[in-house]
Amino acid sequence: MKRVVGLIAGTAVLVVGVVPIAVAEVTRGPAAQSYLAESVRWGPCAQEKQEKESRLTAVPVECATVRVPLDHREPMGHAIKLAINRIKGTASRDGNHLGTLLVNPGGPGASGRTLARYVAAVLPPELKARYDVVGFDPRGVGASQPALRCVDPEVYYRAPRPDAVPRSPSEENVLLSRAAHYASQCGNMWSWLLPHMTTENVARDLDVIRAALGEQKISYLGYSYGTYIGSVYATLFPDRVKRLVLDSSVNPDEVWYEANLKQDRAFEGRHRDFLAWTAGHHKVYGLGNSTRQARFAWYAMRARLHDRPAGGVVGASELDDVFTVAGYSDRIWPELAAAWSAYVRKGDPKPLIAAFDKHGKNDAEDENGYAVYLATQCRDAAWPRDWARWRADMTRMHRRAPFLTWPNAWFNAPCAYWQVGGGTPVAVRGSQQLPPILMLQSRADAATPYLGAVNLRKHFPTARMVVETGGNHGVALGGNRCVDRHLFAYLTDGTMPPHGTRCQAMPAPRPTTHMVSGRVAGHERLTEVLTR
Repeated sequence: MKRVVGLIAGTAVLVVGVVPIAVAEVTRGPAAQSYLAESVRWGPCAQEKQEKESRLTAVPVECATVRVPLDHREPMGHAIKLAINRIKGTASRDGNHLGTLLVNPGGPGASGRTLARYVAAVLPPELKARYDVVGFDPRGVGASQPALRCVDPEVYYRAPRPDAVPRSPSEENVLLSRAAHYASQCGNMWSWLLPHMTTENVARDLDVIRAALGEQKISYLGYSYGTYIGSVYATLFPDRVKRLVLDSSVNPDEVWYEANLKQDRAFEGRHRDFLAWTAGHHKVYGLGNSTRQARFAWYAMRARLHDRPAGGVVGASELDDVFTVAGYSDRIWPELAAAWSAYVRKGDPKPLIAAFDKHGKNDAEDENGYAVYLATQCRDAAWPRDWARWRADMTRMHRRAPFLTWPNAWFNAPCAYWQVGGGTPVAVRGSQQLPPILMLQSRADAATPYLGAVNLRKHFPTARMVVETGGNHGVALGGNRCVDRHLFAYLTDGTMPPHGTRCQAMPAPRPTTHMVSGRVAGHERLTEVLTR
């Protein structure tokens, strides 16, 4: 799940064509019908966004498209195209090959093609050789066709934006107008597509991809919202799952309004962890030697930026965007604390602006991610239509969790005006046909709180969960050797961890007084893929 409007996009896909091969059942239940599956014809990928791709280890990659029904209840009706990529394993197909590992980084709205490159780059060579790692852009995302965009990012996201914490009814009305405008624009442009932008349809798309790849069963690694895709897929198609890894899990019983309220409380705790860490390095940053003092310094900075944006660019809402990323990974705490200190202690806004450019600035790709995020969450489930309900809930929550409550509310507020009503989420449940499921979760995760993962595990009796004691969002392949050891054992032969397995978090980051540049490693690198 994602709160910052920003995504790292993968290599753009060159459409190279498909070849029909067989009829495959890709729906279940009363409306089950057949759909003409198509084999994938792989070809070279277009080379774009090299500055972003350079952050990932180069791996040979090939690209293609897969057609899927717009409406899976009408499989022979209108079709849309999904962009996919593959890093092909080198193991013999008649012996050591383990099949396809599909990956998704979450969102909704994130491209799985970048994650595929990352996963293939960091898997142990002997394991990478045994899997074809496949990423996909879900419907509406990235290089899939069509790709949703609802507003001009140059206009809508122009900084500084209105403060997300309204100080008066007039400021609240400005924010309400923005939310209603966004919903209206999306409805006017995409009335034919929005009714079909559901997680259930994404899961059914995933099964079309499986059939097109010629696989009887697939393995799947999903982070964040990607765990919800995996959970729904496992519910609909339990006999088609080989291995299932769910990292940083969504609570399937709280999609999506309640989930966001739970996030507000979790991010408040994570923000306080960051403030405590900053106070613990008072000699470096000079922002207070207690959490209380650091908190005062942070909110004093935010209040000043409301009236006087740094460099005319970073206002209060831009500050929220940047520091929300600190809730995803403690690896960037030194960078953000350094920018904060430079602004407060030296009156230098440049590091703060640089942090915004790196972590919070929005472009056309970010607008695509946000459009898909709203299209999916607003359609998946019902949202309150009475703004008085939102105001009462946010006012109450803001008293307990002021860091993210209102920014999170406005991020999702277009759902109150969405022109397509919310549906009924899939009732996620386990099945005896499912194999053992590996869940990975950090104890203080802000984006997908721990108790939600505990609840998901109850839905899947075959699941076991490895808990990391830290708070970073996304723990697999981020540098924690204990977590990765369990992941690699499971992917190799299905070995499950003992009940109650715990892994210690990685050491806290060391302070620095400068912005981080150049190649990054470990969890910060993973965070670049999952957010920005």
